[in-house]
Amino acid sequence: MSKFALEDVLSVHHWNDTLFSFRTTRERSLRFKTGQFVMIGLEVDGKPLMPDGPLTSRLQHLKVGDQIMVSRKPTGTLVTDDLLPGRNLYMLSTGTGLAPFLSLIQDPEVYERFEKVVLVHGVREVSELAYADFITKELPAHEYLGEEIADKLVYYPTVTREEFHTMGRLTDHIRTGKLFEDTGLPPIDPRQDRAMICGSPSMLDDTSAMLDELGLNISPRMGEPGDYVIERAFVEK
Repeated sequence: MSKFALEDVLSVHHWNDTLFSFRTTRERSLRFKTGQFVMIGLEVDGKPLMPDGPLTSRLQHLKVGDQIMVSRKPTGTLVTDDLLPGRNLYMLSTGTGLAPFLSLIQDPEVYERFEKVVLVHGVREVSELAYADFITKELPAHEYLGEEIADKLVYYPTVTREEFHTMGRLTDHIRTGKLFEDTGLPPIDPRQDRAMICGSPSMLDDTSAMLDELGLNISPRMGEPGDYVIERAFVEK
């Protein structure tokens, strides 16, 4: 069996000139842990195209009905299995790092494990706040999870290059205490709060350093729980 399945593109949404998302069909046999991801690619001239830059430039032109390659083996280190039990869970993301958290905030188990789930999304421009309406309007109206989401999910978007009601880097909002003033939550306590981080390599470095300063300990490897986890696939080698 091939490592990749060919799936059909069902919808495409362009949030701005550079940010887009799309939905595809999926194999019924595909199983994954919430927060994991799969590799994707395109078949070009009979060969698979996988490198990020050339691939992304072609993916931008996807249309409904096109086919893409989807890996049959999920991977990723943003799983709650690798977090110690705790009070509040902070999901810290920038840009497209929001993606795994969109899956996690729809998982009933996450709300069973934590009192509050705090989703922080830092972007450069307001148009990059993809899925804001989905998070704030559709999810609280979810048929099964809506009540729990409305009670436990805290969404905190922040923008760095445009006027917005919350402006600045997410690390600054945590260090200065603004995040906690705005949400009414207590400051992060390493003894009982947990975190997950997804973003660029530099964002991972900066945010991990901040959590280390606060006294949180990273999960050293898959299967060994810690106070916080990062998506290791994006760590610079």
